[in-house]
Amino acid sequence: MNLGFSSMNTAHDPDPITLAKLLEELGYDSLWYGEHSHIPCSRKTPYPAGGDMPAPYRQMMDPYVSLMAAASVTKKLKVGTGIALLMERDVFSQAKTIATLDHLSNGRVIIGTGVGWNEEEFVNVNPHPWNKRYTVMRETVEAMRALWQQDEASYQGEYVKFDPVWSAPKPVQAGGPKIIFGAMGPLGVKHAAKWADGWFPVDVALPNIETAVSEFKQMVEDNGRDPNSVEITLQVMDSPTPDKLKRFRDLGFDRCNIGVSMDMWDKPEQFIPMIESFADVIPELKS
Repeated sequence: MNLGFSSMNTAHDPDPITLAKLLEELGYDSLWYGEHSHIPCSRKTPYPAGGDMPAPYRQMMDPYVSLMAAASVTKKLKVGTGIALLMERDVFSQAKTIATLDHLSNGRVIIGTGVGWNEEEFVNVNPHPWNKRYTVMRETVEAMRALWQQDEASYQGEYVKFDPVWSAPKPVQAGGPKIIFGAMGPLGVKHAAKWADGWFPVDVALPNIETAVSEFKQMVEDNGRDPNSVEITLQVMDSPTPDKLKRFRDLGFDRCNIGVSMDMWDKPEQFIPMIESFADVIPELKS
């Protein structure tokens, strides 16, 4: 099992170049940044974890620019979005941005994505119905794959559609970067099992992690797919420890991502000590 590190990616965090160099040196496999292009000031949608929304959500930088900075100073470190809100960008511009990042990083991009939790944010930038967002997400992913794979790409979905176009560059990775779906609800998990390259759950949203993994793999198989071909990355929010990570390895996770706890999001001095403290367990996780 591989170990990644994730961050809110604000201007107050350690910069991507510093983090990326250290992560690669210590044996981490990847760096992950989330995405919110904006947060509406007036919001009815409750924060999923309850209580007030943490302030760093209002301060996030662009993930792709930050990941390009990280990729420019590393050779092997994978760069991932955790998570990207793919439906909140123009599909052509986004496909080109991701393909360019993959091209310039020599094929090291992983796209973690989700439908998002903030309805007002979605409505600001997407004309399609909020209650159809899982279908819109699937079509967005299919459309981007078409742009990455076809010389004269076209796509005709219910919500996303376009006649043949040229779009370059093509990603280094054959078929494009893996797209792993961050979904925990029943409908989202079904979508992940049906069309995503991987599943990207959060530990605190899974009451029984062992059962969740087993059920997901069965759903993948029920869709006529090989469970071993669909990777599972777990975002560990609940106080990661070496023993806990070893348990997740034994449960069959391909990767775990750790990061500083929520109460440390605005304390950049906590990042480096945490990264260094988990370095010794990395060889054990791979065994």
